[in-house]
Amino acid sequence: MLPCQRALFDIPRDVAWLNAAAWSPLPLAVQAAGHAGVARKGRPWEVDPGLSAAQHERARRAAAALIGASGEDVALIPSVSYGVATAGKIFVPPPGSRVLVLEDDHASPVLEWMARAPAQGFVVETVARPSDGDWTAAVEAAIARPGAPPVSLASISSVHWSDGGVIDLGRVAPMLRAAGAALLVDATHAAGVMPIDVAVIDPDFLIFPTYKWVLGPYGRAFIYIAKRRQDGVPLEQTPFGRRAVSSERSPYLADLAYAPTARRFDMGERDHFVGLEMAAVGMEMMAGWGQAAIAARCAMLNDRLEAGLAAAGAILPRRALRAPHILCAAFPGGMPADLPERLAALNAFAAPRLGRLRISPHVYNDEEDVDRFVDAFRRVARRAA
Repeated sequence: MLPCQRALFDIPRDVAWLNAAAWSPLPLAVQAAGHAGVARKGRPWEVDPGLSAAQHERARRAAAALIGASGEDVALIPSVSYGVATAGKIFVPPPGSRVLVLEDDHASPVLEWMARAPAQGFVVETVARPSDGDWTAAVEAAIARPGAPPVSLASISSVHWSDGGVIDLGRVAPMLRAAGAALLVDATHAAGVMPIDVAVIDPDFLIFPTYKWVLGPYGRAFIYIAKRRQDGVPLEQTPFGRRAVSSERSPYLADLAYAPTARRFDMGERDHFVGLEMAAVGMEMMAGWGQAAIAARCAMLNDRLEAGLAAAGAILPRRALRAPHILCAAFPGGMPADLPERLAALNAFAAPRLGRLRISPHVYNDEEDVDRFVDAFRRVARRAA
């Protein structure tokens, strides 16, 4: 099993940060990359003219490696919502069709389609939260609902952000393809930690940011765009999105045809000395440890958490239906409103999410963190009782 990587982070021993699903601490190496980037911007006359292009491709390759993609099929973007807006400009659901989203899913893969539906004539259908916690079966039932209008798109998270429930894309994606529907995956809580192979799943779009599980900064994200969707119009009109627009050559607007590959969809101001290298370093660390090893470590920690929290009265989801790295605790009488704050006062950190306590360990956590968290939980629960 992957050993604890705490020594690579700046985390005090008395802090139990079990909140990677909100944001992760930056590894020391990622912090160093950020400091170096800031220093470059401070002395721009020393910057190698080829640095930006090298950073673009390094980050693109690092993101692609986590999802089984080719770098040329990945675009550099600032956020998941930007990626979904890009997808919304490329793919227009036909009038009268259904776009499937998940109840209480994060706003990013949902709001774009809600905003577009009235003018474009399609319907956004919400897949209700399943009472048994089986999101995969619920999505399958929605796709196959008898007498319903055709599904044109499912815009879904592969791991539900609020409860850790998993959607089995290996089951859902073939159903969508058979129905002639597209698939957009918000892989925020899966990339780097759960197995993703776009060659197998074959999504039309798959998006993830760096500030949570892949140990990077805010403001950096990536979108995989299937080759069949790469002839679309980008969200922004940039010189590098065209074949030949260069401030160093004349004529300036030499060839306005769009550039090939997913690179045409790169965000404006992509030359981010600081964030891109930080993102690349974090993703390369994740790839070095390996997805399976990371998942195994997180699963071990959550198994230990399950035992302690269940004994303290928490209601926990079925292990087979949740992600190995996220554990959401519910409560018979509802979660006490001040539970997260009381835990934080004891240096035990998790996130309140829609009436549950979302706990999310990562490679920097160990058994001592788990035991410290469970002890804090018991003490706070006793006070609440």
